[in-house]
Amino acid sequence: MVLPPGWLGAKVARVSMNYLEHLERRREVCGGELVVKGTRVTVRTLLASLSEGARQEEILADFPTVSAEALRAVIAFAAASAGEDMPVSPVPAAA
Repeated sequence: MVLPPGWLGAKVARVSMNYLEHLERRREVCGGELVVKGTRVTVRTLLASLSEGARQEEILADFPTVSAEALRAVIAFAAASAGEDMPVSPVPAAA
C-alpha cells in the first residue's frame, strides 16, 4: 500500500502488523461497531477522516485517545479488507 505524501511518512507499507491487537468489537460499545481498543472511536470514523483528506496529525489531535500506532492499525485493517474484496483478474492463457 502506498500512502499519499504527508500521511504516515509516505512510505510503502506492508500489511504485516497485527491490527487486531488495536481493534475490538463489543456489543456494549458503539452498538458493536469496530472501534480502536479502549476507546469509543470507530474505525469507520477514522477511515472517513482519512478519506476526507485529514492528515495523521489532525486525526490524532481530533481523537486524543487514538495513538499513531492504532491509526496505522486502522489503515492496515482497511488495506487487508480491501485486498480480500478485490476481484482477481484471470491470468491470460499462454500462447
